[in-house]
Formats: sequence, C-alpha cells, structure tokens
Amino acid sequence: MHHKPGLSPHATGILLFFCGLIAFGVFDAASKYLLASFPAPFLNVMRYSTVTVVGLIMLARHGVPHWPSVPCKRLLLLRGLALGSVGTCFMTALTWMPLAEATAIYFTSPLLVVALSPWMLKEPVQASKWAAVITGFLGMLLVVRPGNDLPLLGTVLMVVAAISFALFQLLTRQLANRVDGAIQYSTTAVICLIITGLPAPFFLPDPWPTAGEFAFIVAVGMCNAAGQLLLLAALKRVAASTLAPFNYFQLLMAVVFSAYLFNQPPDALALGGIALITAAGIFLATRRTRKA
Repeated sequence: MHHKPGLSPHATGILLFFCGLIAFGVFDAASKYLLASFPAPFLNVMRYSTVTVVGLIMLARHGVPHWPSVPCKRLLLLRGLALGSVGTCFMTALTWMPLAEATAIYFTSPLLVVALSPWMLKEPVQASKWAAVITGFLGMLLVVRPGNDLPLLGTVLMVVAAISFALFQLLTRQLANRVDGAIQYSTTAVICLIITGLPAPFFLPDPWPTAGEFAFIVAVGMCNAAGQLLLLAALKRVAASTLAPFNYFQLLMAVVFSAYLFNQPPDALALGGIALITAAGIFLATRRTRKA
C-alpha cells in the first residue's frame, strides 16, 4: 500500500497563515461595524480579555512555567508591547478611517518585515525584492496622498500600527523555536490586556451592550484569538520574510468589505496604490515560492 503524503511543513505553514489572515480580516470588518456603537478602548479590552482567557487555558494544559526560568523574557515583553501598540492604534484609527485605506497603510508592515529581515533575522534579501519593497511603499504614498481626505491622526496611528506589527512578526519569528507557543501567547495577551485596560474606564459604552451584542463582541474576540494562534503555528514552520507577502490577501479582503459592507470604496488613485502594494507582495511571494 502506498500512503498519500501529507502537506510539507512549508505548505502547512502557508495554509495556516491564510486561515489566520481570514480570521484577522473578519475581525477587522466586525470591529469596524462595532465601532459605530461602542468606543475603541472598550472593544480592545473585550478582545484581549477573550485572548487572555484562551491563553490561560493554554497554560493550564501545558503547565504554568516558573517565570524566572522562562528564556528570552525581554523579547517576550517587547512582543507584547508591539502587539498592544498594534491593537490600540489600529482600533482607534479605524473609528475614522475607511477600512480599505486603513488596511492598505497597515499592510505596509510586510514590506517592513522584508526590509528589516537582514538585520533582525539574518535572512538575506535580494536586490529585486528591495525593488518590490520600494514599489509597495510608492503605492502606500498614493493611498495617503494629499487630497485623499484621510484624517491625519488616523493615518499616523495606522503607520504606527504597521511598524508595530512588523516588529511583532519579527519578534515572533525570533522566539518561535526558543519559547513555547503557549508562553508566548499568554504573556502577550496579558501585556495587551494591561495596555488596553488603562484607558478603558474612561471610555465605557453608553448604552451598555445587550446580551446579543455582548455575545457578538466575545465571538469577534475569539476570531482574533484564533488568528493569533494560527500565526504562531505558521511562523514555527515558515520564515517570516516568506510569509509576509501573503498578508496582501487580507488587503484584498479589506477592499471588498469596505466597498460592499460599509459603502466606502477607495477612489481610483487609492486603488492604484493598493494595486501597487498588492503587485509588490505577489512578486515577493512568487520569488519565494520558486526558491522554496
């Protein structure tokens, strides 16, 4: 009998990453919808409360570690601060920003991952990939150009979120084979809960969500938790600079959601910028796939 071979670790990692992107895309669209009724700090606390519960369950199953014996504590803390910055900046900016343009700015983070990989991960980047990175950034400039009527504060917050998410992915890759995933996840969840919990008492919802709305908010938080778990699993199998370009699939999802769910389609120049960002990502992904 011949046994059908399973997916390679590389293919499995890419599949897990795509599933994570879908979870994050749905989370972003649902968050945009909820922000019409509830303040961003409240939604962030609800999201990270759910993520923290999942993290504590993971620790209970794997065993609670003795903190002094945990390796790479500094990197773990930096990873949590990076993701906490992402959550705070992204959710707040999304209050005013159209989903498509916001996501286009945010997903320059894969370009930053590629650009920073030689220094942080010692992963070489060829000249042709540098050209793709520059092309993607030119696309981002088309999205945020003067005259596009994007709010300045929202745009700045999205840029900070993009930089923070790039650092988060790079730190995740550095920790992937050095610290257990359950410890990474739970430590990051607690740090994010603390960061987002500080302003939350000053931004309580009025009126308070109904039971149905509360259940939906929790489900949205679970969607985010699932995306993070899938990201961790993917980065254990595939290099960060290889996975980074596939993030553009979420950008395409954001354009569709923005146009059809929120009636906020990007204009022609912004679409051109999004197309440049996507083309750069597809080029990088194709180059990596051929070399894999």
